[in-house]
Amino acid sequence: MYTGKIYRFKDMARWTRFESLFFIVFITLWVAAYYFLDISWLMIPWTPMALIGTAVAFVIGFQNNAVYGRIWEARKIWGGIVNTSRTFGMFVQDMVTNEYCEDEVSQDQLNTEVKNLTYRHIAWMTALRYSMRQLKPWETTSQHKTNTEWGITTPEAKESLEEALKPYLNDEDLAYVLAKGNKQTALLYLQSHHLRALKEKGIVWEFSFLQLEGVLEELFTLQGKSERIKNFPYPRQYATLNHYFMWLLLLLLPIALVPQFLDIGVEIAESRPFLGSLFIWFCIPIYVSVAWIFHTMERIGRTGENPFEGTANDVPISAIARGIEIDLRQNLGEDAEQIPAPFPVEYGVQF
Repeated sequence: MYTGKIYRFKDMARWTRFESLFFIVFITLWVAAYYFLDISWLMIPWTPMALIGTAVAFVIGFQNNAVYGRIWEARKIWGGIVNTSRTFGMFVQDMVTNEYCEDEVSQDQLNTEVKNLTYRHIAWMTALRYSMRQLKPWETTSQHKTNTEWGITTPEAKESLEEALKPYLNDEDLAYVLAKGNKQTALLYLQSHHLRALKEKGIVWEFSFLQLEGVLEELFTLQGKSERIKNFPYPRQYATLNHYFMWLLLLLLPIALVPQFLDIGVEIAESRPFLGSLFIWFCIPIYVSVAWIFHTMERIGRTGENPFEGTANDVPISAIARGIEIDLRQNLGEDAEQIPAPFPVEYGVQF
């Protein structure tokens, strides 16, 4: 997630530098051909170009609206994870007690059980965010190097999942989780088994157990919603046609635009011959501006389709998960030195 007020002009220019250079070279070649060669007959009327431009504007607008809907839904899902995590932390601290226990255990033992449950929940968030960062074939990060445009990468790319889980799980649980395909699901299964064992010992009351299982059910629901967005892309037929339509417009536009500037130059030449003879070259900045706008809007939609892949415009799930971890561990009473710091914001980007 980009945290600045606006993207700096140089950042936008850098992000689109290759396309902008192509547009400049492309239109310059067309203008030179019309200026030095007698091809003024080669032109397309504005009516079909206007129809194509209108269609492209509509499909790009539809794509961007759909993409924003995916991003906002993803943010709501992780907002739900924040709220449910806080609820789970509160329930665990208040429901793991000696009140209904036949063989009373020490307070230290209770604190250990609370810590184990809380840490396992943090491990679940960690496994979920790592799963959301796995690259899918349709994602654009590797194709356009979107998330490394400023020389930065996600926290998940800097540390393996095993290393990230070690602080929160014992060796037995870690081996069990790493052996599973869906590691976040395995962690919720371990949570449920642990709660059942505490219920059988009387450390968790039966009604409290049902409430805690309800929280785990909600976590499964939120996990499934997050996985649905990750594993189901914006329909490729729409994305592909948008891309082709946009390029069709940009490649045909010079054949309609350059002759217009040529005709205007002829009219100007009647009173200002020098200016009129060069007026056709003003087509270059106009075309580059129009092409840049259409291409950049289409690219914004294309790179924003997948809100978890880890670009500067995605949902900051790493920062969200680390924020929840800090909250939970502070409420466990841990020292500030033991609690990890928030992930840093680099170049205005929060992952």
